[in-house]
Amino acid sequence: MEYPGLELENFDKAHIWRKYIFFLIKKYLKDDFLEVGAGIGSFTKNYLNEFQNITLTELDNNNINHLKKNFANNKNIKILNSLTKNIDDKFNTILYLNVLEHIQDDVSEINDAMEKLNDGGHLIILVPAGSKLYGKFDKAIGHCRRYEVDFFKNIKFKSAEIIDLYSLDFFGYLLYLVNQVLFKEEVYPSKFKIFIWDKIFTPITILIDYLLRYKFGKNIICILKKKALNFHDESGK
Repeated sequence: MEYPGLELENFDKAHIWRKYIFFLIKKYLKDDFLEVGAGIGSFTKNYLNEFQNITLTELDNNNINHLKKNFANNKNIKILNSLTKNIDDKFNTILYLNVLEHIQDDVSEINDAMEKLNDGGHLIILVPAGSKLYGKFDKAIGHCRRYEVDFFKNIKFKSAEIIDLYSLDFFGYLLYLVNQVLFKEEVYPSKFKIFIWDKIFTPITILIDYLLRYKFGKNIICILKKKALNFHDESGK
C-alpha cells in the first residue's frame, strides 16, 4: 500500500504541536502500546524514551524504510507491516494519530482496535475536525473525511466508554479557512507556513484552547477506555 501524501517530512518539523499533543495524551499512555500508521515516526519521537515495548505499524513501504532507519538501533521498538486486526498481541494503549481519517470503514477499525486492547486499556484517537473544511489538501493526502465531535458521541461502544473528548487548535481552524480563501490553488502548506503555525500560532492556540475548555478547533482527540466484560455481559443476560 502506498501513502499518497507528500506532507509528512514538512510536518515533521512541527515540534511544538507534537509536544502539545503528547502533553494532552501522556497520562493515558502505558508500557506495551501500539501506534497504528506511524508514518515516518514524527509522533513516536516524543515518547520514545519514556515507555517500554512500543509497536509501530505502517502499510507504506517508503514510510517503513523511514521508520527502520530512524529507529534502527532501538531494541524497544518493533515495526510491523500489518493491519491492526491481524496483530496477535494485545496492548495497554493504542494510538491512532492522524490515521483514522484515512480508513474507509473507520467504525470497524475502532472495533478491531478494541479487540487488541487489554481490559482497562486506552484507545487514543487524533483526527482532523470540521467537515466544512474538507478540501484539496485532504483529498491529496487521502483523507476520507474530517470529523465532528458528534461522530464519537453517537457511536455505541459495546466494551468501551469515552473518558475524554477534546477539540483543539482554535487558531489552526481560522488559518485553515484563510489559507483556503487566499491560496485556492495551493495543495500542500509550505515549510514556511508550517514553521509560522508551529512556532507562533500554536503557543497562542494552546492558551486559547485551554480558555475555551477544548470546545472548538481544527482537530479532535478522543480517549476511549476498554471496560472489562463480566459474565453477564458476555452471556447477554
